[in-house]
Amino acid sequence: MSMNSSNNHTTQDSVSEKAAESKARRATSRATAPASKAAGKAADKTGEAASAAVEATERTAKATTDVVHTTAERVEAGRQALVAASGQAAAFAKTTWTLIANRKVLVAGVGAGLTVLGATSYAAGRRAGRRTLGPITRMTGGRF
Repeated sequence: MSMNSSNNHTTQDSVSEKAAESKARRATSRATAPASKAAGKAADKTGEAASAAVEATERTAKATTDVVHTTAERVEAGRQALVAASGQAAAFAKTTWTLIANRKVLVAGVGAGLTVLGATSYAAGRRAGRRTLGPITRMTGGRF
């Protein structure tokens, strides 16, 4: 064998090795293409699921915040109503205590009012029972 033939043979081996490598790469890429597409889709779906989970968490947090805010407003309204009611109860108690403490004055005032009312109605009744007199009879004192 001459040198040239061995060199030619080496080149042929190299070319055939390159072709085999190229075929292997193509076969590998064809075999892994569906898997990489599936992996890409799975990654997309995982990203979508994560995004949906974040949105759900945000909605839940907002709803919880709204509930807490509403509850705080109602508690404040209840507190104000309680303060107003206790103020009214205190005013009523004070008025009642004043009436009890001054019951003698109150009874005397009611008695005086009833006395005045009775005297007024008696006087009005006496006046209504009198006979009316004309001007001449009044001047003469009822003699004519």
